[in-house]
Amino acid sequence: MDMAVRSARVALVGNPNSGKTALFNALTGAHQKVANYAGVTVERKEGLIRSATGRTMSVLDLPGTYSLRARSPDEEVTRDAVLGRLAGEETPDVIVAVADATNLRLVLRLVLELKAVGRPMVLALNMYDIAQRQGLRIDLERLSAELGLPVMPTTATRKRGIDELIAAIEVAAGALSPSEENAWTAPDADALRGAAREAERIMKACVRPPERPDTLTGRIDSVLLHPVGGLLILGALLFVMFQAVFTWATPLMDGIEASLGALGGWVAAVMPDGIWQSLIVDGLISGVGSVLVFLPQILILFLFIIVLEDFGYMARAAFLMDRIMGGAGLHGRAFIPLLSSFACAIPGVMAARVIDSKRDRLTTIMVAPLMTCSARIPVYTLIIAAFIPNERVWGFASLQGLVMFGLYAAGIISALAVSFVIRKVFWRGAVEPFMMELPAYKTPDFKSVLFNLWIRARIFLERAGRIILPLMVIVWALATFPYPPEGATQPAIDYSFAGMIGHALEPIFAPIGFNWQMVIALVPGMAAREVAVAALGTVYAVADPESATSLLGATLAAQWSLATGLAFLAWYVFAPQCVATLGVVKRELNSWKWMWVMVIYMFSLAYLAAFVVYRVAVSLGGG
Repeated sequence: MDMAVRSARVALVGNPNSGKTALFNALTGAHQKVANYAGVTVERKEGLIRSATGRTMSVLDLPGTYSLRARSPDEEVTRDAVLGRLAGEETPDVIVAVADATNLRLVLRLVLELKAVGRPMVLALNMYDIAQRQGLRIDLERLSAELGLPVMPTTATRKRGIDELIAAIEVAAGALSPSEENAWTAPDADALRGAAREAERIMKACVRPPERPDTLTGRIDSVLLHPVGGLLILGALLFVMFQAVFTWATPLMDGIEASLGALGGWVAAVMPDGIWQSLIVDGLISGVGSVLVFLPQILILFLFIIVLEDFGYMARAAFLMDRIMGGAGLHGRAFIPLLSSFACAIPGVMAARVIDSKRDRLTTIMVAPLMTCSARIPVYTLIIAAFIPNERVWGFASLQGLVMFGLYAAGIISALAVSFVIRKVFWRGAVEPFMMELPAYKTPDFKSVLFNLWIRARIFLERAGRIILPLMVIVWALATFPYPPEGATQPAIDYSFAGMIGHALEPIFAPIGFNWQMVIALVPGMAAREVAVAALGTVYAVADPESATSLLGATLAAQWSLATGLAFLAWYVFAPQCVATLGVVKRELNSWKWMWVMVIYMFSLAYLAAFVVYRVAVSLGGG
């Protein structure tokens, strides 16, 4: 088939923080899909673009890399994808090297390595508007001549230069001969040094220092990177974030809750009493609805993370935390995986691939699930709202928000403590120095932020449909069958399979204050933490039909003691209640042993923490 007419495959390759993902979004818009590469857990993002001539091209967004020498798992995937070595993946027809126009030195060496692959290339100088504001003078024609490839300035967040870039990609795709073979060989140390010298020569020849140095960046960094003031600012940002999770989301949560209550009441009114009404009202609406109500809080958390990352602050936060993390035995690069784990432990575990040292990577993976992921938010919010008064502290701070902040802090402190123990017990040695490029400050693009929020909401809703909905049907069935015998005096759920399982396991959890209904919720919660909330909603709705349309929090406050509620929170700080995370840990480390070490140590910490909290609370009169 003629290369000029068939669909071309385009690979985006660049350094981390070069704006590569923003460029991918600008090229593909909503026409993209996210999956994993075959046989590995690296995220695979692919989309479609259409040129002005009507030609369709497939675009692959590869993980960030500094070299094809590939010292980390993420870089290995990028190298193998570029060379066509990944299972089920074709060799790309065109390579688009994405560069931060304000910092070309590192990417030029990568471009020279990519040229040796022998595929048609285009260099996209992203964030070109920032380079111009800084006064950088880049000779585009000479740079193109020196590299022997087209150089296209772009501003992905403003969609400037995108049409021109697509046209250049189409021309490059048409220049490839079908018989062209890949003759790439891995560069040795001498070749890499030679590439570095050549990159430096091209840099000096084509890029002149800015006539107007960006003193604003220096002034901002002097404040945000101050060893004391910077940490205070970081703490204040986290404090505001957790306050917002409660205060900003309340109106939206109330609206969702009222809508679900009205829907449940309408279904109960129009459907006759019986098994189908119970399934829809008690199983689906009560169960799944009790999770959906927390969507606004999760999106607010993601809003803060996305905006701060787009602004360029996250890399600064990593530098601020380096000294603290290094003292606990964590590599400085561990900050990004641990920060990612606040959203979900799975991408956090996967992000540890950026750490070169196997031991440092293992330590980071072992503590990543201790970070408070978004799946814990429904549990935390439910219990906090039920047992912590909605009061103001110091005249402006929400007491509930302070408790949420404390739970996040407990996860961070425990992760640092566990990593310290791992370093001292399993292996010793100096932590490698932390080196990372600081991206330029950028104004977050409103449309890009909304698009990323929509992706997070879609993932949450798909998770609710794929995982939570089937599990709620199972929990409802276990809580409904078999029916109680004639003359039964206890609630119907006591005679069900769920009641039998809960009562059988209750003695194990009784020392930490858990009742059998809580035990039932923990079992499906192993699939996904937030399912525990839905399971509690289903169990208590079935146990007491009159509470089906009432607030679950009020039901728990009436039936649990304060000590039990606090113990449940302590349990969720540590328990590894997510099978998907454990599966990813096994695949990332290629070891059943370390996965089971994680399960045992986290369950042990969860039980111990819940036991101590419960006993202390009881002794203080919280029983």
